[in-house]
Amino acid sequence: QLQLVESGGGLVQPGGSLKLSCVASGFTLKDYAAAWFRQAPGKEREGVASISNSGMSTHYVDSVKGRFTISRDNTKNTIYLQMNNLERGDTAVYYCAVGPYYTAHYFEDDYTDWGQGTQVTVSA
Repeated sequence: QLQLVESGGGLVQPGGSLKLSCVASGFTLKDYAAAWFRQAPGKEREGVASISNSGMSTHYVDSVKGRFTISRDNTKNTIYLQMNNLERGDTAVYYCAVGPYYTAHYFEDDYTDWGQGTQVTVSA
């Protein structure tokens, strides 16, 4: 059974850092591209960063560029999102997702499987 499980969320002060992890099971992660999405209260889910199956290509939306880093370790079947200099506007539930090909357009239909999400709250 294919499963994605996120972890690493929590409460952090503005300017702080968090590292999210997404562990895949039931399939071989290296065959899939991946992305992180987030959904803030009262807002639609939006893409944040994406990564190709090899990890050689990455993309970030403008609001997180220079602060977030997406990476993967296919030997550990894990995708990461390092988040630095966090802002209150980053508060959201963060989801990882996988799909058959790498894209920078963040259409949810391009992703076949999703995790359950992990809450990130940025507050003083």
